[in-house]
Amino acid sequence: MVPVPLGVPGFFINFKLSMPLFRLRYLYVLLPFILLITVQSAFAQQSPVPAPVTKQTEQEKKLADLQQFNNRFGKNDTIWSMVIVYEGDTIPAKTYAAVDIYGAMTRAMRKRNEAMTRLRNAVYVTYPYARKAGIILNDMNAQLAKMNSESQRKDYIKSMEKDLRKEFTDPMERLSVYQGKVLMKLINRQTGNNCYDIIKEYRGGFSARVWQTVAFFFGSSLKQSYDAQGEDHDVEVIVQEVERMYRG
Repeated sequence: MVPVPLGVPGFFINFKLSMPLFRLRYLYVLLPFILLITVQSAFAQQSPVPAPVTKQTEQEKKLADLQQFNNRFGKNDTIWSMVIVYEGDTIPAKTYAAVDIYGAMTRAMRKRNEAMTRLRNAVYVTYPYARKAGIILNDMNAQLAKMNSESQRKDYIKSMEKDLRKEFTDPMERLSVYQGKVLMKLINRQTGNNCYDIIKEYRGGFSARVWQTVAFFFGSSLKQSYDAQGEDHDVEVIVQEVERMYRG
């Protein structure tokens, strides 16, 4: 006789009694599994299954942040602006596109452009001579400082004058009066002395006065100074441009 557990319905008892023992063994194994499936189905109906979590891309995150910003401040009442944070202060920053403006040159602009072109040409022509003259004069001064005899100084100056005439006579004769004026300014710039003082130092006061008179008749002066920050500012700008070419 098969023992009957308490609390089991009568139809189940009769069903078990009518089954062979080897089939009854499988029933005891499958019954808990069937009950477990039944319980899980009941709980699944009561609580919904959470949606699978998907990895949010960077673009989706930016769109989500933007949507959150629009929901908070409004989509059409917010102006985006670039800023610069300087020492804790937030300062608005603006970047404007470059604008090219073209127009016809006025008479004054054309005259100014012609004057600058003429000056640039004169500086380009005469600067090499002024640069070389500055080197020669500085070297002569260094040599003359070592000489104690006046006759020795005069002989040295005459020999240098002879060499300089051979080297510079032809180029100097081809210069225009305007280029000669620019050259005197550049010599002053390179040596720190005007041409009148240089001639007076090496040839005497009488020669300096004679050449000053000649320069006067050509509308110039040997005593003209060089003011890089004032009236000769344009000359200085062009000279610096040429010096960058010499430096490479």
